[in-house]
Amino acid sequence: MNFIRSLLLAVLFASSAFGADDLMRQISRKIIEGKREEAMTMLNKAVADEPKEAKWLLARGRLHSTMSENEKAIEDFNRALNIETNNARIYHERGVAYFKLADIKKSVADFDRFVQILPNQEPEHWQRGISLYYAGEYERGRKQFELHQKVNPNDVENAVWHYLCVARGQGIEKAKASLIPIEVERDTRVPMKEIFALFAGKGKPEEVLAAAKKRDEIFYAHQYLGLYYEAQGNRSKAQEHIDKAATEFYMNHYMGEVARVHAKLLKKAQ
Repeated sequence: MNFIRSLLLAVLFASSAFGADDLMRQISRKIIEGKREEAMTMLNKAVADEPKEAKWLLARGRLHSTMSENEKAIEDFNRALNIETNNARIYHERGVAYFKLADIKKSVADFDRFVQILPNQEPEHWQRGISLYYAGEYERGRKQFELHQKVNPNDVENAVWHYLCVARGQGIEKAKASLIPIEVERDTRVPMKEIFALFAGKGKPEEVLAAAKKRDEIFYAHQYLGLYYEAQGNRSKAQEHIDKAATEFYMNHYMGEVARVHAKLLKKAQ
């Protein structure tokens, strides 16, 4: 998905949660500088000093999550929700942590709760659509990606995930016919143009790989080739490409986590 949009959403959560707190700014600076262990030490002290302040638990949980310590993150989010039971930000972050653990149903439940509390944010929540796809709730996933298209109209990934939900729910031909029309040239990321052509039935898998030159581009090539072959019912090819996206060409962002979760679910299905 559009990484800049997700980053802006994360900043929105952080700024509204943390306010102008000097200590939180210091902790944030440590994280930006890559000094995560120092930031964790500071957060541990803040939690100990103010155990009833949900903001410290939320911040520590988010840091645990970025460090792939998702069980610890969920413990902090649970404690934070005991303090602020209707804090949408905490539900979102816990939903992300559950997704990373491939606990898809709990991820969907938390994202649904986020949307219930902040319904105006529903169109932005593409992560919910991805969780719905992996939960097998293809109709709800389709609707989520159609909503997201209204606020992010030229995102190839959004169109592809919509296609995937329709394909799994209603078949490939219906998915092609209902592929969200976008101005593909406006999504300038490589190899998104070739990925869109592939799912539209106008491109070839080898063209997607040929277009990718950099590591992050190759990651996306393998991830979406894996999803393409999965929609086609070719399990072995899907496994081959998803495994490459999840390991050899893994990227440290949300879609990288999607690849890892997908690989884990494919292995579990075997």
